[in-house]
Amino acid sequence: MNDQSDLSKVLSDSESMQYYPHPFNQGEVKNWIKWNVENYKQYNHGLWAVVLKEEDTFIGDCGITMQDIDGIRLPEIGFHIIKKYWNKGYATEAASACKEYAFNVLGYSEIFSYTTLNNIPSQKVAKKIGMEAYKFFEKNDEQQIVQVTYKK
Repeated sequence: MNDQSDLSKVLSDSESMQYYPHPFNQGEVKNWIKWNVENYKQYNHGLWAVVLKEEDTFIGDCGITMQDIDGIRLPEIGFHIIKKYWNKGYATEAASACKEYAFNVLGYSEIFSYTTLNNIPSQKVAKKIGMEAYKFFEKNDEQQIVQVTYKK
């Protein structure tokens, strides 16, 4: 819970959360942290803080969570980066490290990423780390695209 203030900088920002139904209020940020703790208890993985080493500055979160993707529970790389740090390669670097962790430590043979069709920036990150379009589906009446990469 000590990360709630830092995490609010990204999860409560309307532009950072533009592809979500709405930015999170403080209660929702707290629930996000609780959900992540539960992911660790159940799956032994979840989201990590993304921190710039040089300055020890929190800039977002990234990791692997289990998501319901078109009715199937699958490991998914997710990330949220504070707007000030967009377009600097941090999301790509973090997502790439998580992909390698999913294959080499967690032992997954495939890893997924899904976004709304309008979330082109996240789709670009997925492509940069070697993911390719896999399928389309609807969730909450909104079309989603799923990208996948397989362990080589």
